[in-house]
Amino acid sequence: MKKTIGAVLVFILTYALFSAAGFLFPVDRDWYDALHKPEWTPSGSAIGIIWAILFALISLAAAIIFAVYTFRQAKGFWIVLFINYILNQAFSYFQFSQKSMLAASIDCLLVAVTALIVIVIANKLNKAASYLLLPYFLWSAFATYLSFTIYSMNV
Repeated sequence: MKKTIGAVLVFILTYALFSAAGFLFPVDRDWYDALHKPEWTPSGSAIGIIWAILFALISLAAAIIFAVYTFRQAKGFWIVLFINYILNQAFSYFQFSQKSMLAASIDCLLVAVTALIVIVIANKLNKAASYLLLPYFLWSAFATYLSFTIYSMNV
């Protein structure tokens, strides 16, 4: 029972932390809408929905790892997930606070790379958790391509 409550708290905390960028670094709609973007750019509402789902999947994967392993047993997972979290938050900072599309694009690439590393580590611990993280990596890879494309269209 104690591990279940802890896993629920890990889910809630992880979801809240990953969602924080939306509050800390709000989108400057006028600036973002004025950027040249490829026609295949998803709408802002679609991007928001996708991130909400991805944050739930990331949080569920973290809760599974927490429920099954001690921190020491899954130390690598938690360290790389934390690095990925910082990079994820940094993307919004670079793009929306600093309005630096190049820094945001490079950061987005680092998010995708660390997401892949988290998947590899999770796969050694729990296959279900690693599968839950796969959409995050795929979206991060797509977001990297989109971000570099938008950057190159606005240089």
